[in-house]
Amino acid sequence: QVQLVESGGGLVQAGGSLRLSCAASGNIFSISAMGWYRQAPGKQRDPVAHISSGGSTNYADSVKGRFTISRDNAKNTVYLQMNSLKPEDTAVYYCKLTDPFSRNYWGQGTQVTVSS
Repeated sequence: QVQLVESGGGLVQAGGSLRLSCAASGNIFSISAMGWYRQAPGKQRDPVAHISSGGSTNYADSVKGRFTISRDNAKNTVYLQMNSLKPEDTAVYYCKLTDPFSRNYWGQGTQVTVSS
């Protein structure tokens, strides 16, 4: 069973930066795709960024040029560097691991609040 633990959320002013981390247990991290999602109050959970096991990345249009996803397979950790934060980035951020059998595992989420 894979467990994911996110950290790094918090309160930041508009224009500021945060780096989220998601640490995975087990030994399948390096062969799994990783994604960051976010869910604002009253809204659905939406994809933010994705990184394949090979390192290919893609982003939601709303965060392109501001957010960067990366992974460190030696640490079983995926990161989301968030720059130029806006109030509309406020949400609970979740990481997701998709294993080679297309099974999905989710973390518990970390709150990001951007004040104007």
